[in-house]
Amino acid sequence: MTRQPSLPNPPARRQAIGVVRRDGGADLARFRTIATAVVLTALVLALAAARDAHGATYKWVDDKGIIHYADKMPTEAVNRGHSELDKQGILIRKTEAPLTPEQMRAKVAEIERQKKAAKENEELVRRDRALLASYTREEDIDLSRARALTTIEGQMQSARVYGATLAKRQKELVEKKQAFGDGVVPPAIDRELESVEGELSKNNALMAAKKEEALGVAGKYDVEKQRWRDLKAAADVAAARNAPGYGTATFGVLPTASMK
Repeated sequence: MTRQPSLPNPPARRQAIGVVRRDGGADLARFRTIATAVVLTALVLALAAARDAHGATYKWVDDKGIIHYADKMPTEAVNRGHSELDKQGILIRKTEAPLTPEQMRAKVAEIERQKKAAKENEELVRRDRALLASYTREEDIDLSRARALTTIEGQMQSARVYGATLAKRQKELVEKKQAFGDGVVPPAIDRELESVEGELSKNNALMAAKKEEALGVAGKYDVEKQRWRDLKAAADVAAARNAPGYGTATFGVLPTASMK
């Protein structure tokens, strides 16, 4: 009769399991040791590469335009722009020369100019939008122009009437003053004549200002009208491009002001 091998008793089984676990822990420890060695090797290689990069070749240009190469920047060239090259001559880093006071002022001025240009462009866009929103036809611009000029013309007409009245009174006062001949002229006549002449001077200045204003208003509306035409034409082209069938044989010529 064949005897079956007996299984180890429970304590023996626990001991066998413990041996397996201890062997697995040893494998894990060996793995960690190998991984640490790999990381340290990589760090050593990186440090070596850094040392090689630090020992790069420097390239710079002197005041005479001569190009120099050296493994160290000389003291007199430290503040110059230079390039760092590796052992294969490949650019690693480029350092710009510090700006001189004049260059710094020029740079600040350029930044301010760009800011001003951007602000002006924003204002132009705003005005263009307002212009397109204010008028739907050229005739509307012409009507606004006519109303503005009519208002100024009314003010100038009032100034003309007032000026004529002042001129008449000035003539009367001059005649009264002449009537006294070599006699004493009453102070009231001199005071009134002085006041009238002052008002005449102000009125003439007002008339001149209103003439300039009328020219400015007319020019302003002429510019706005031309700008409106350009914007409207651009808007029509953009709308046509977005319309179905754009680019096909059925696409026609954009309408212009003379065709409407």
